[in-house]
Amino acid sequence: MTANTDATPAPAAIAIFSTNGDKLPADGSINIKVDAEAKAGADTKAEDKKPEVEAKKKKPLPPVGSVSAVKNIYRSPKDADGNWTWVDTYPEDALDAVENEETETYAVLVRNVKSNNSRKKLEATRIIIQSPWLREALAEILHEYPGVSCELKRVEFDAPFQPFVHRWTEFVAYMNKPGLPTPTKEHLKLLYDILQYEIGDDIKAFEDYVRNGVITFNHLWMIFQPCSVILSAHKGPLSAFELSDSAYGANQCGRYLQLRCDCVDYSGKTFGRFTESITIPEFIGIRKITRLNVFPWSFHEQKDAVAAALMRRGEIFEKLAGHSYKSYTGAAITWDSQHNEVPIQVTGRIIVDIDSFNRFSPYPERWLSDWNARDLDRLSKHKEKHGLGENGTLRLSPYHHMLARSRTRGYSLKLKKWLDFFIEQVDEITWNTNAFDKLVLDEDQKELILAFSESQLEGSTFDDVISGKGKGIICLLSGPPGVGKTLTAEAVAENLKVPLHTLSSGDLGSSSYEIELGLSNMLDMVARWNAILLLDECDVFLEARSTHDLERNKVVSIFLRTLEYYEGIMFMTTNRVDNIDLAFQSRIHVSLEYPDLTVESRRQIWTNFLAAGTSLKSDLSEEDIAELAELKLNGRQIKNILKTAQLLASRKRSPVLKKSFIDTILAIEKRRPGMAGTGVE
Repeated sequence: MTANTDATPAPAAIAIFSTNGDKLPADGSINIKVDAEAKAGADTKAEDKKPEVEAKKKKPLPPVGSVSAVKNIYRSPKDADGNWTWVDTYPEDALDAVENEETETYAVLVRNVKSNNSRKKLEATRIIIQSPWLREALAEILHEYPGVSCELKRVEFDAPFQPFVHRWTEFVAYMNKPGLPTPTKEHLKLLYDILQYEIGDDIKAFEDYVRNGVITFNHLWMIFQPCSVILSAHKGPLSAFELSDSAYGANQCGRYLQLRCDCVDYSGKTFGRFTESITIPEFIGIRKITRLNVFPWSFHEQKDAVAAALMRRGEIFEKLAGHSYKSYTGAAITWDSQHNEVPIQVTGRIIVDIDSFNRFSPYPERWLSDWNARDLDRLSKHKEKHGLGENGTLRLSPYHHMLARSRTRGYSLKLKKWLDFFIEQVDEITWNTNAFDKLVLDEDQKELILAFSESQLEGSTFDDVISGKGKGIICLLSGPPGVGKTLTAEAVAENLKVPLHTLSSGDLGSSSYEIELGLSNMLDMVARWNAILLLDECDVFLEARSTHDLERNKVVSIFLRTLEYYEGIMFMTTNRVDNIDLAFQSRIHVSLEYPDLTVESRRQIWTNFLAAGTSLKSDLSEEDIAELAELKLNGRQIKNILKTAQLLASRKRSPVLKKSFIDTILAIEKRRPGMAGTGVE
């Protein structure tokens, strides 16, 4: 096959057309010319339009948020990498909303998805109640159930539909009520059939668990109905809480069910609710409900007896509001540097005072929430029946007594620590009313001390020229060790039945700032407690000032200024009365000097301690006591010797305290430094 040499290739084969569609000559000359002209014309037009385009580009936008319109943007489909962005093109595959005016006419809407349960094809993720008759019925069935508001036009419940599991008994009972309107019956039947399909197996399992008193971990939520009372030995003995809600969770130790619940607490000013969090760790298989670390009160075998005991404890908790002077024996709670609870043994007198704890302790206070509507209703009804409490305060109802916290906060006078005390360990004080009578002191001195102490506690009206200044009573007790200075303050406190708080210089710190702050706080607390303050061995505060020790002068000046505005009773003891700063002399109301003990005084002290001994009876004769009184011992030494002799008698299993045991201790004591000249041989 040969090529056609006569056929000349035409440029029109590349489909060159004029702007009007006519085909150009084969040589293309005109085409080139026309294109050149057209191009030139186009360039000219482009140049003419360029300023206009630039003007449009430079046109300023309106201020942010000023355009009165809505701009819709839509999420684009994901690309091959699974990424998406926002665009302003309406999606072509968008479907019309299924919920509309027509669906609003139905009593119940159910949103379904494919089920993973082998026994179901579909399962509901949400049930929407639209029937007004059904909403009215559920308002009674689910009364006070948290998170449910049947006043809304659409009441929605999400799977696993916990409110209906918890209130299934009430739901069935309401369905069987006589006289229900026909729409209510029909709509309840619709909802009943839906719930039977969705949670029928859960309800059967729950009923089976209740009959047998057992539960599995996965179904644990079923037995914990919000607003129900639960029992737990959480942070103390068995206590009652009101459940708020429950939720499953997990951490590095495994799964757990967390319960948020409330107890009744006191803030130092008012009563209110405090929320605690209690967790139940995951367990395998079935477990007895009452053996869980927390379980519903309704499952307790003696629930009425437990409730009565908790109410009695709650009544004590309410009485301890404010500040109370009590006795305590047993474990209490303190905290380490990370605020972890640490048990500590306490024996002695305590002050229960949550308000002072919040103000003066180094530990954080507990912030309470206000009463809810149900609380206010209960308290109001209790007030109508029983009236107000002391000082016009609102009294707690028996229900709130049952929920009262098992612990209260206060101060240990012996340990000088702020602690959490267990209510059941708080006891009344057994006063030693004979202590002052047995005090080895002249009768006129006793009368003087009692006179100013009693008058001060009754509220002395004497005041300084400056209001609030000089209202306190300061008593200085001086003399050698062991002659009864400290015992005097203790005996006065016992006789007046008021707290005695003992302080030494070491309890207030070393710097002037620490001393001023500590002393100021302590005096505020003592005045609030109507207590007697004993500043034992107060030489560091009373020592005369000098020109070379400025820090010491600060301490003395601070103490002098503080005494001016102290309004309570203060006893100060010192062994160095000759070295007291002169400025203190005008601030001390009573100054008593205790001489060395006489033979008669020592005989009285021996007799008092022997009579006060409770562990063993003494077989010492009057001659034995007279012989012992000749020894030049002070009161503290006599007490220590008798205490040690009693320990020796117990070791020997002797039913009585014999003179021979005391002689043995004296023989050992004579080798103690400082015993020379006492007559102990």
